Amino acid sequence: MKLLKEKIVQHGKVLSENVLKVDTFLNHQIDPVLMQAIGEEFASRYKDAGITKIVTIESSGIAPSMFAGLTLGVSVVFARKRKSLTLSDNLYTAQVHSFTKNETNDISVSKDFIGSEDVVLIIDDFLANGQAVLGLLDIVEQANATTAGVGIVIEKGFQTGGELIRARGIRVDSLANIKSLANGKVEFFEEDSTR
Repeated sequence: MKLLKEKIVQHGKVLSENVLKVDTFLNHQIDPVLMQAIGEEFASRYKDAGITKIVTIESSGIAPSMFAGLTLGVSVVFARKRKSLTLSDNLYTAQVHSFTKNETNDISVSKDFIGSEDVVLIIDDFLANGQAVLGLLDIVEQANATTAGVGIVIEKGFQTGGELIRARGIRVDSLANIKSLANGKVEFFEEDSTR
Protein backbone atom coordinates (compact mmCIF):
# COMPACT_ATOMS: atom_id res chain seq x y z
CA MET A 1 0.00 0.00 0.00
CA LYS A 2 1.78 3.06 -1.30
CA LEU A 3 0.34 5.64 1.13
CA LEU A 4 1.31 3.53 4.15
CA LYS A 5 4.84 2.88 2.86
CA GLU A 6 5.33 6.61 2.27
CA LYS A 7 4.16 7.36 5.81
CA ILE A 8 6.55 4.74 7.24
CA VAL A 9 9.51 6.15 5.32
CA GLN A 10 8.69 9.80 6.13
CA HIS A 11 7.58 9.47 9.76
CA GLY A 12 8.72 6.09 11.07
CA LYS A 13 11.84 5.92 13.21
CA VAL A 14 14.15 2.94 13.01
CA LEU A 15 15.36 2.38 16.58
CA SER A 16 17.29 -0.82 15.88
CA GLU A 17 17.48 -3.63 13.34
CA ASN A 18 14.33 -5.08 14.96
CA VAL A 19 12.37 -2.03 16.15
CA LEU A 20 10.38 0.46 14.04
CA LYS A 21 8.63 3.28 15.88
CA VAL A 22 5.43 4.50 14.20
CA ASP A 23 3.84 6.39 17.06
CA THR A 24 3.27 9.54 15.00
CA PHE A 25 0.53 7.88 12.92
CA LEU A 26 -0.39 4.37 14.16
CA ASN A 27 0.15 3.41 17.76
CA HIS A 28 0.11 6.56 19.87
CA GLN A 29 -1.02 9.42 17.69
CA ILE A 30 -3.41 8.15 15.00
CA ASP A 31 -3.72 9.50 11.46
CA PRO A 32 -7.46 9.02 10.75
CA VAL A 33 -7.14 9.58 7.00
CA LEU A 34 -4.48 6.86 6.79
CA MET A 35 -6.52 4.55 9.08
CA GLN A 36 -9.56 5.02 6.84
CA ALA A 37 -7.50 4.10 3.76
CA ILE A 38 -6.07 1.06 5.58
CA GLY A 39 -9.54 -0.06 6.70
CA GLU A 40 -10.91 0.33 3.20
CA GLU A 41 -7.99 -1.67 1.79
CA PHE A 42 -8.63 -4.58 4.18
CA ALA A 43 -12.37 -4.38 3.42
CA SER A 44 -11.64 -4.49 -0.31
CA ARG A 45 -9.41 -7.54 0.05
CA TYR A 46 -12.02 -9.42 2.12
CA LYS A 47 -15.26 -8.10 0.59
CA ASP A 48 -16.25 -11.53 -0.76
CA ALA A 49 -15.14 -13.57 2.28
CA GLY A 50 -18.44 -13.38 4.16
CA ILE A 51 -16.91 -11.59 7.15
CA THR A 52 -19.31 -11.24 10.09
CA LYS A 53 -16.84 -9.96 12.74
CA ILE A 54 -13.46 -8.30 12.91
CA VAL A 55 -11.31 -9.30 15.87
CA THR A 56 -8.30 -7.34 17.08
CA ILE A 57 -6.32 -6.74 20.25
CA GLU A 58 -6.18 -3.54 22.23
CA SER A 59 -5.09 -0.97 21.50
CA SER A 60 -3.27 -0.29 18.24
CA GLY A 61 -5.39 -2.68 16.18
CA ILE A 62 -8.61 -0.88 17.03
CA ALA A 63 -8.34 2.11 14.66
CA PRO A 64 -7.72 0.18 11.41
CA SER A 65 -10.27 -2.44 12.51
CA MET A 66 -12.96 0.21 13.05
CA PHE A 67 -12.57 1.58 9.55
CA ALA A 68 -12.58 -1.93 8.04
CA GLY A 69 -15.66 -2.76 10.10
CA LEU A 70 -17.37 0.44 9.01
CA THR A 71 -16.68 -0.32 5.35
CA LEU A 72 -17.75 -3.98 5.64
CA GLY A 73 -20.72 -3.16 7.88
CA VAL A 74 -19.67 -5.57 10.66
CA SER A 75 -18.90 -5.28 14.37
CA VAL A 76 -15.37 -5.04 15.73
CA VAL A 77 -14.45 -7.04 18.82
CA PHE A 78 -11.20 -6.31 20.62
CA ALA A 79 -9.44 -8.64 23.00
CA ARG A 80 -8.69 -6.98 26.32
CA LYS A 81 -5.29 -7.28 27.89
CA ARG A 82 -6.48 -6.56 31.41
CA LYS A 83 -9.40 -7.83 33.41
CA SER A 84 -12.17 -5.45 34.38
CA LEU A 85 -15.07 -5.66 36.79
CA THR A 86 -17.47 -5.89 33.86
CA LEU A 87 -15.48 -8.57 32.00
CA SER A 88 -14.75 -11.30 34.52
CA ASP A 89 -16.44 -14.52 33.42
CA ASN A 90 -17.87 -16.25 30.34
CA LEU A 91 -14.63 -15.51 28.48
CA TYR A 92 -12.39 -16.94 25.83
CA THR A 93 -8.81 -16.37 26.98
CA ALA A 94 -5.33 -16.88 25.55
CA GLN A 95 -1.80 -15.95 26.58
CA VAL A 96 0.19 -13.51 24.47
CA HIS A 97 3.84 -12.61 24.94
CA SER A 98 4.97 -9.18 23.77
CA PHE A 99 8.62 -9.08 22.82
CA THR A 100 8.52 -5.28 22.54
CA LYS A 101 7.23 -4.85 26.09
CA ASN A 102 8.83 -8.08 27.41
CA GLU A 103 5.64 -9.16 29.16
CA THR A 104 3.01 -11.87 28.89
CA ASN A 105 -0.68 -10.99 29.12
CA ASP A 106 -3.85 -13.00 29.23
CA ILE A 107 -6.13 -11.61 26.54
CA SER A 108 -9.89 -12.04 26.85
CA VAL A 109 -13.01 -11.77 24.71
CA SER A 110 -16.55 -12.26 25.98
CA LYS A 111 -18.23 -15.39 24.69
CA ASP A 112 -21.22 -13.15 23.93
CA PHE A 113 -19.40 -11.55 21.00
CA ILE A 114 -17.96 -14.44 18.94
CA GLY A 115 -19.72 -17.69 18.10
CA SER A 116 -19.59 -20.68 15.81
CA GLU A 117 -21.63 -18.85 13.15
CA ASP A 118 -18.99 -16.12 12.75
CA VAL A 119 -16.53 -15.67 9.91
CA VAL A 120 -13.71 -13.61 11.40
CA LEU A 121 -11.12 -11.27 9.96
CA ILE A 122 -8.27 -10.70 12.42
CA ILE A 123 -6.55 -7.32 12.12
CA ASP A 124 -3.44 -6.13 13.97
CA ASP A 125 -0.98 -3.28 13.66
CA PHE A 126 2.26 -5.31 13.58
CA LEU A 127 3.26 -8.88 12.80
CA ALA A 128 6.73 -9.71 14.08
CA ASN A 129 6.98 -12.94 16.07
CA GLY A 130 3.29 -13.72 15.64
CA GLN A 131 2.32 -14.10 19.28
CA ALA A 132 -0.61 -11.64 19.25
CA VAL A 133 -2.08 -13.20 16.11
CA LEU A 134 -1.63 -16.72 17.52
CA GLY A 135 -3.50 -15.63 20.65
CA LEU A 136 -6.34 -14.19 18.59
CA LEU A 137 -6.45 -17.33 16.43
CA ASP A 138 -6.70 -19.38 19.64
CA ILE A 139 -9.70 -17.31 20.76
CA VAL A 140 -11.43 -17.66 17.37
CA GLU A 141 -10.81 -21.44 17.50
CA GLN A 142 -12.21 -21.65 21.07
CA ALA A 143 -15.38 -19.99 19.72
CA ASN A 144 -15.56 -22.57 16.89
CA ALA A 145 -15.69 -19.62 14.50
CA THR A 146 -14.05 -19.55 11.06
CA THR A 147 -10.95 -17.45 10.37
CA ALA A 148 -11.12 -15.90 6.89
CA GLY A 149 -7.67 -14.36 7.21
CA VAL A 150 -5.36 -12.00 9.01
CA GLY A 151 -4.89 -8.37 8.00
CA ILE A 152 -1.63 -6.80 9.14
CA VAL A 153 -0.78 -3.13 8.79
CA ILE A 154 3.01 -3.61 9.04
CA GLU A 155 4.74 -6.98 8.88
CA LYS A 156 8.38 -7.38 9.86
CA GLY A 157 8.98 -9.98 7.18
CA PHE A 158 12.48 -10.66 8.46
CA GLN A 159 11.01 -12.10 11.67
CA THR A 160 9.25 -15.45 12.00
CA GLY A 161 5.62 -14.49 12.70
CA GLY A 162 4.37 -14.35 9.12
CA GLU A 163 5.97 -17.68 8.27
CA LEU A 164 4.49 -19.24 11.41
CA ILE A 165 0.93 -18.07 10.62
CA ARG A 166 1.12 -18.92 6.90
CA ALA A 167 2.47 -22.41 7.72
CA ARG A 168 -0.88 -23.05 9.45
CA GLY A 169 -2.60 -22.45 6.09
CA ILE A 170 -3.98 -19.08 7.13
CA ARG A 171 -4.23 -16.23 4.65
CA VAL A 172 -2.16 -13.22 5.71
CA ASP A 173 -2.51 -9.83 4.00
CA SER A 174 0.19 -7.35 5.00
CA LEU A 175 -0.12 -3.82 3.68
CA ALA A 176 3.58 -3.08 4.20
CA ASN A 177 6.04 -5.96 4.50
CA ILE A 178 9.45 -4.90 5.76
CA LYS A 179 12.47 -6.79 4.47
CA SER A 180 15.06 -5.03 6.61
CA LEU A 181 15.66 -2.24 9.12
CA ALA A 182 19.45 -2.49 8.79
CA ASN A 183 21.55 0.69 8.90
CA GLY A 184 18.58 2.75 10.06
CA LYS A 185 16.80 2.36 6.72
CA VAL A 186 13.43 0.74 5.96
CA GLU A 187 13.54 -1.68 3.04
CA PHE A 188 10.30 -3.30 1.84
CA PHE A 189 9.63 -6.59 0.10
CA GLU A 190 8.32 -5.85 -3.39
CA GLU A 191 5.13 -7.87 -2.92
CA ASP A 192 3.32 -6.88 0.30
CA SER A 193 1.12 -9.86 1.03
CA THR A 194 3.46 -12.75 0.39
CA ARG A 195 7.12 -13.53 0.56
